[in-house]
Amino acid sequence: MTTVPPFDPLSFHAAALTLRSHRQGVLASNLANADTPGYQARDLNFADALGQVMQGGPVRNEGRMVMVGSDVRHLGPVGGTDAPALLYRTALQPSIDGNTVDPDVERAHFAENTMGFELATALLSQTVKSRQMAITGQP
Repeated sequence: MTTVPPFDPLSFHAAALTLRSHRQGVLASNLANADTPGYQARDLNFADALGQVMQGGPVRNEGRMVMVGSDVRHLGPVGGTDAPALLYRTALQPSIDGNTVDPDVERAHFAENTMGFELATALLSQTVKSRQMAITGQP
C-alpha cells in the first residue's frame, strides 16, 4: 500500500518553476541549433517530470546512471543528476542534413512554456501572500 504525500502548494509551484526553467533552456538550445547539421531537437515531458517530483521520488534519467549512496555520510550528487530525462522530438519535416529542429514548433513551445512559467510565478506569489495574511491577520 503506497501513501500519497500531502499536497503542498509551495513545493508544487517551486518544482513547477524549476522544471519550467530547465525546459526553457532546452527549448532555447533547440532554437540556437536550428542550423546545426545533424542536431536532434530535444524536449522533456513536463507533466511526467512534475508528477515524479510531487510523488516524492527523484526524476528518472533514462539512459543515465543514477548515483546511490550506501551510507548516510556519503555526499549527494552535484549538478544536473536530478534533471528530467530529455526526449527526442519527432520531426514533422526533417531537413536533408539531419537537423530535426522546426523553428516554428520550437517558438510555439517556448511561448507556451513562458506562459506556464509566468502562471507558476503568479500562483506561488499568491500562495505566499495568502500565508502571510493568515500569519499576520492583516489583508
